[in-house]
Amino acid sequence: MKKIALLILLLPGVAGILKAQPGPQFTWSTDGKAYYDIREDGIAYVPCDGTNPSIKVSMELLKPAGALQPLEIKSFRFSDDEQQLLLYTNTQRVWRYETKGDYWLLDLRTKKLRQLGKTLPAASLMFAKISPDGKYAAYVSRSNLYLEDLATGIIKPMTTNGSRRFINGTFDWVYEEELDCRDGFRWSPDSKSIAYWQVDATKTRDFLMINNTDSIYSFTIPVEYPVAGQDPSAVKVGVVNIQTARTTWMNVPGDNRQHYIPRMEWIPGTNELIIQQLNRRQNESKIMICRADNGTTRTIYTETDKAWIDVKSMWDDNGIKGWDFLPDGKSFLWLSEQDGWRHLYRIALADGKSTLLTPGNYDVMKLLRADQGTGKIYFHASPYNPVQQYLYSIPLSGGDTSRLTPRELDGTNKYELSPYSLWTAHSFSSYKLVRPAAEFLNLAEAPVLKSAMANALQRFSGRGKNMEYLRIITADGVPMDGYMVKPDNFDPAKKYPVVFSVYGGPAMAMTLDNYYTGEDPLYKGSMAADGYVYVCFDNRGTPLPKGREWRKSLYGKIGVIDTRDQALTARAMFEKYPFIDSTRSLIWGWSGGGTMTLNMLCQYPGLFTAGVAVAPVTNLLTYDNIYQERYTGLPQEDMEAYKKGSPVTYAAQMEGKLLLIQGTGDDNVHYQNSEMMLNALIRHNKQFQFMAYPNRTHSISEGEGTSEHLSTLFTDFIKLHCPPGAR
Repeated sequence: MKKIALLILLLPGVAGILKAQPGPQFTWSTDGKAYYDIREDGIAYVPCDGTNPSIKVSMELLKPAGALQPLEIKSFRFSDDEQQLLLYTNTQRVWRYETKGDYWLLDLRTKKLRQLGKTLPAASLMFAKISPDGKYAAYVSRSNLYLEDLATGIIKPMTTNGSRRFINGTFDWVYEEELDCRDGFRWSPDSKSIAYWQVDATKTRDFLMINNTDSIYSFTIPVEYPVAGQDPSAVKVGVVNIQTARTTWMNVPGDNRQHYIPRMEWIPGTNELIIQQLNRRQNESKIMICRADNGTTRTIYTETDKAWIDVKSMWDDNGIKGWDFLPDGKSFLWLSEQDGWRHLYRIALADGKSTLLTPGNYDVMKLLRADQGTGKIYFHASPYNPVQQYLYSIPLSGGDTSRLTPRELDGTNKYELSPYSLWTAHSFSSYKLVRPAAEFLNLAEAPVLKSAMANALQRFSGRGKNMEYLRIITADGVPMDGYMVKPDNFDPAKKYPVVFSVYGGPAMAMTLDNYYTGEDPLYKGSMAADGYVYVCFDNRGTPLPKGREWRKSLYGKIGVIDTRDQALTARAMFEKYPFIDSTRSLIWGWSGGGTMTLNMLCQYPGLFTAGVAVAPVTNLLTYDNIYQERYTGLPQEDMEAYKKGSPVTYAAQMEGKLLLIQGTGDDNVHYQNSEMMLNALIRHNKQFQFMAYPNRTHSISEGEGTSEHLSTLFTDFIKLHCPPGAR
């Protein structure tokens, strides 16, 4: 139930084992001084200090034998010695991401370019990685794990029982969507074995989507999709010996259909794995160490929460990237909310002893690096403004924080550190900026305001002058942070229509101080120019750095207290600002925001005159088990919470003009949600407008003309039912 991301960030790659991940990436050089970039004449070595780039790999080397054109590269990875280059091409989407395709290996010593997995179906390989000793490649194809000898080209299956619903080395839909698990295997440090996940989804029911347009006879598209209340897929971890192809299964305690294993890595320099196990309710987390040779397992650390435990938060963007081991090799860093704030702890591998490293009333937003050279831990945080983000550090032993971001850079700052040095890609974004700014800096030096950022600050040029951040205290005493964008040529003596943009769920916040905030990308033109007041607030439960209680207060009450927070905020806005015309008021949202829109029109009828709900969950029982059970509990134990949070429950009360929109090929929030809501509204003679986009997914972006059509539909509805301009 995540809102569609409107900005894709290019993030650095992961060091160590040679591998290629799908999608655009930012790849650091192993000398720690540069990054690599694909240019017209090849792959360039681009120094971070601004000196001239040079071509590391020419385009001629990227042409397969007999080909006239070089490979069209999606992403690439160098080996640690930078003598081999793994290329990912001919990609295809699996659900949301392009995680399968073809892999090629270029040996820069011999200039030989060869395709991996040539005997397997085209564009079927996933997550190829070269072994640490450089002798083998491993990859997944059609739910099986394969090994390829790079000297002989012989391909050997490590598993043979894979199928669409019995999955080795990768994951089913729900693990990818809700736990960010995609790449499902890991080379051992000694290159003698591979640890991998196996997912048994054979008892998970298929959800059948129907395609009515791509052939005369319609056909179904099955997706193994466990809805709330249905048992999870059985998941286990095994270690396969690459010589014998025999797997040793880790003896993880408990029923493997009643828990999740979202994390697994090799402990560096050992023959042991470290894993995280979550119980089904996701309120108990155990960290276990497993011996790869015999599967014996011991638990070293257990944590519980009255609500749920986050495997990742929205701040941990780009997925889960391994375990954060400390330089001493005897401990690792762990993020926990056990004291009421999201803090860093040092956990000892020997006995699980935990030590708080970041005391204080603030949240660690993202861990970046524990660096032995400087003796510091680097992370994102924003202790004093929940909509911004900065770089902080503490000593490796813990203690007081130091802000490293220059004071002038008020807004959202993101830092991506090279795995090989303290060279860092820094981006700065603010609603005031003409455009986002970026620079490279070296954290070995004291961060200062450099020319790139100083020039960016001078380009403010009044952008965002119509926008202001607000804090509204609701009738319940809840402090709601948000923003308001006033119309151009604003006259406080006149009244203006208001559009509320909303999401409201635990997957993302909407009010962050960045370049994109304050604008509505779906609206054709400018709302400010057309005479609208544009408003957005984040309610309790949204992932702002305001402490555990803020984020987890909606447990068991999703769709209830979050809706109430938004409703009371709207009422307070209507009372406080006389220039807002409540008789011309519209609320809209996508995904979780679509759900919020429907709940607002149905639970608080008459508050808004109109609403636009895009791809909403209308019945919480239809959504996947990992997400919905995390926030609402198990329906077989508390069905009332599911009913109270679902818009269909309140359809009889709905008031206002409604536009409901959904793609029929949505594999995330299924089209059945719209049909359930339609039936409920029809039953009670509630009139509405509905638009179905054939075979479009949750993003409603596929197909010629789709985005333009959606934008036009959205804009026309707003102008008709919430007329623009001052009165």
